[in-house]
Amino acid sequence: MSRTIIVGLDDSNNSQRAIDFAKQFVDADTVIALAFVIEWSRFSFNTAEENAVRHKRREEELQRAHESILKPAADQLQADNTAVSCHARHGHVAEVLNKLALELDADMIVVGKRGNSPLARKLFGSTTASLIQIAEKPVVVVP
Repeated sequence: MSRTIIVGLDDSNNSQRAIDFAKQFVDADTVIALAFVIEWSRFSFNTAEENAVRHKRREEELQRAHESILKPAADQLQADNTAVSCHARHGHVAEVLNKLALELDADMIVVGKRGNSPLARKLFGSTTASLIQIAEKPVVVVP
C-alpha cells in the first residue's frame, strides 16, 4: 500500500528537520510530497492590467520556489532513492497544505516549528497552529 507524506517547506532551517523526520517513515512505497506555499491574499481588488501583471509575477514566484527551494530538497531525497513530488502554490499556508493533503490522500503532513516570539504569535497568530486546527490529516510539528 503506497503512502504519501507531505513536507511543508519554508525559508528556514526547520525545513531540513521536517525532511529528516519524514525520511524515517520512507519505504519503497512512500512518496514525499514537498510543498512550498507563497502567501497570497485573494482579497485585493485590481484593474485588468494589474491582474495581468500580478498573474505573471505569481508564475515567476512559483518558478523561483521550484528552483531555489523545492528542487534542492527533491535532489537530496532522490539521491537517497526516495520518490518525490514537488508542489508550489499560492494562498494561505495552512489552507493550501490541508487542501493538498486531501488531493493527494496524504497520510500525514510534516512541518517544522518556526521560532516566533510569544508576542509575535499573539499579534499575528501561528501558521502551524492554524494548520493543526484545520487539518483533516494528521499533522506532525518537528521542533
